[in-house]
Amino acid sequence: MTRPASFLLFVLLAATMTLTRAQDRTPAATVRVTVRLTDGQSMTGMTNTPGAAEVQLLGTDRKIHLLRKAGERYRVVTSQTDWPGYHGRNDGNRYSALAQITRDNVSRLTPKWKFTLPGGNRLQTTPIVVDGVMYVTSANECYALDAGSGTVIWHYQQPRTRGLLGVAAGGVNRGAAVAGSRVFMVTDHAHLLALDRMNGTRLWDIEMADYRQNYDATGAPLTIGTLVITGVGGGDNGSRGFVIAVDQATGKEVWRFWTVPKAGEPRSDSWKGNAIEHPGGATWMTGSYDAGLDTLYWAVGNPGPDMIGDDRLGDNLYTDSVVALDPKTGRLKWHFQFTPHDTWDYDAEQPLTLVDTTWNGAPRKLLLQANRNGFFYVLDRTNGAFLLGTKYAKEVTWATGLTPAGRPVVAPEQEPTVEGRRVCPALEGASNWYSAAYDPSTALFYVQTNDRCGVFNRQPNAEWQAGRGFMGGTYKGAPNEPAQRVLRAIDVQTGRIAWELPQEGRVQSWGGVLATAGGVVFFCSDSGAFAAADSKSGALLWSFPSTQVWKASPMTYVFDSAQYVAVANGGDIMAFALP
Repeated sequence: MTRPASFLLFVLLAATMTLTRAQDRTPAATVRVTVRLTDGQSMTGMTNTPGAAEVQLLGTDRKIHLLRKAGERYRVVTSQTDWPGYHGRNDGNRYSALAQITRDNVSRLTPKWKFTLPGGNRLQTTPIVVDGVMYVTSANECYALDAGSGTVIWHYQQPRTRGLLGVAAGGVNRGAAVAGSRVFMVTDHAHLLALDRMNGTRLWDIEMADYRQNYDATGAPLTIGTLVITGVGGGDNGSRGFVIAVDQATGKEVWRFWTVPKAGEPRSDSWKGNAIEHPGGATWMTGSYDAGLDTLYWAVGNPGPDMIGDDRLGDNLYTDSVVALDPKTGRLKWHFQFTPHDTWDYDAEQPLTLVDTTWNGAPRKLLLQANRNGFFYVLDRTNGAFLLGTKYAKEVTWATGLTPAGRPVVAPEQEPTVEGRRVCPALEGASNWYSAAYDPSTALFYVQTNDRCGVFNRQPNAEWQAGRGFMGGTYKGAPNEPAQRVLRAIDVQTGRIAWELPQEGRVQSWGGVLATAGGVVFFCSDSGAFAAADSKSGALLWSFPSTQVWKASPMTYVFDSAQYVAVANGGDIMAFALP
């Protein structure tokens, strides 16, 4: 097994703790030290870097302390502003109030450190930062890093699972969540883990679903109160989706909401045929939460088989929907379906952005989404009422528009055929799961979009089997047609495009955006560059070249009084700051 460049193991394991063999590593020698601090106090703990310019110390208080040498003594450093969850905040809005980096000085941004995950490739994780420690994941792995330098503090790993389907088989994991003394993450085979935040030891491990029935998991969990909440993948393989809430301390399941009813249950009449037995409706992205309304919002994936609707006539609830749930019980409060009877894989797994603003002259609690189907939606998140829907992609052929209630007006002759049918947007969608942001100072919604069409081929006689996909067809990009990735700013009051920034590339990247109060929108360009645009005008302000295909979204935090912007780039975590 390849060892990271530096590794610090804190040996505080209870005798009853059982760890997987792959997690055990031979650490550098750890020693007990006492260091003198610049304030005259002393600190004692375990470290493997005694006397170094930077020290990561596990104190006798069982907390990680980050130290920097100052003459003959050490000063304590930490993060002044954290990024504690997938979007940094539970409202699904990749926006930060940090303003140390601005439109006037972002051109001076430089890389400060890089950490390479051994064996990592096209990471999709978003780093999280709590108390100066950064947590990053790949499939069945979690690293704790010093957020100021990228130095490894601890590392957890268990073996990858053989025989999986979908992106989980390729090593995808999109991040962790932190609450109290625990770090939570999912595994490739649909387990949920709790790790000790200070040393990475596994505290509990629960099976959410049987991966042999085509389940997997890739999303970053969400913590609310005493619960950790997450979902599962496998919808393209016929698994039945659900959202699950688990007690953070014990791992005991508290509730489970199934996204598709069983035959005979309420709303099962929206499924006419036998496809309800293997319906899809996966829940693989992180939800959003409104503490004031005490409401959890979760996006639901597409029905199955993806490209054949013959054996599932009807709307196929609650696929391609947002469901609003009571976070304490999992009870459904309301739902809104974006794409009824989907045959193009237009899942609703795009970010659910919660915004409080004025609407038609009165305060309103909104939910925003640039859906994969090519339409931008504004909903009242208190009740799911449809307020606005506009086309944001260059070409949308599957629907001619939306009704006053937000239901799509489906165009004729757009379902997949055996011979192949051109439909817009492409299967990858006009946008997808990567982050989006709303800036309250501009009232604009920023999202990476794809102007691309595709050819959808259905395959007759699709039958579900364990260990096999259940797409019901194949897909390719529309041949000999230009395609482009475009960063768009959408006026949420009107749905009109305020500005757009086209990119050079092959429309194969999956990176998201980060907006900040400094007037900057950071984005992962299709060209391979990490870039920044002016939030008001869309003017390109800064660009850092890269040869990687983006698969992740940026975040920001303040460490030792300096604002950093970090992003997963290929197999690396890169952190940028001003000189």
